[in-house]
Amino acid sequence: MSEARFQTAGLKENSLKADLIRSAVNIVLESDDSPAGKLQAVCDLLHKNAVNYHWAGYYFVDRHSPSQLVLGPYAGTPTSYTRIDFGQGICGQAASTCSVFVVDDVSAESNYLSCSPDVKSEFVAPVVWNGILVGELDLDSNVPAAFGGNDTELLKWVAEITADTVAAASGFQLEKH
Repeated sequence: MSEARFQTAGLKENSLKADLIRSAVNIVLESDDSPAGKLQAVCDLLHKNAVNYHWAGYYFVDRHSPSQLVLGPYAGTPTSYTRIDFGQGICGQAASTCSVFVVDDVSAESNYLSCSPDVKSEFVAPVVWNGILVGELDLDSNVPAAFGGNDTELLKWVAEITADTVAAASGFQLEKH
């Protein structure tokens, strides 16, 4: 798939950006790529084509240690946080409550795990498959309050539409079927 066709000047306009990203994500999910490859492509699309998304990645619930998240596919600067306990940091809080977290100013969070001193805001959405938390979609931005209403709507949709793929990539589909 050619990512270049999704890189247009129009992506800076919110509704066009969201429509193009939705279309691109659907194309990726319909591809013959492996589940992990599909998720990597989704991360690449978000990271490269959305204004102010400086890191995009998935954390999977560890099937063998179900109170931990393990880093899955991502795009952006490598992180030292490859495992996160439920309750620890924004990702861990989102996992323990199975709630969307939008943090406009990460420096105001006492429980924030700093992946980079450049990160100013964060978005985390749980990925739920068949009623089971199987992972999270995590985005960081170097811009304060980067995740507005349009972003939140889009990213919640991405988390929901990729649930089957996250379950397959993390091994949950193998256990439940």
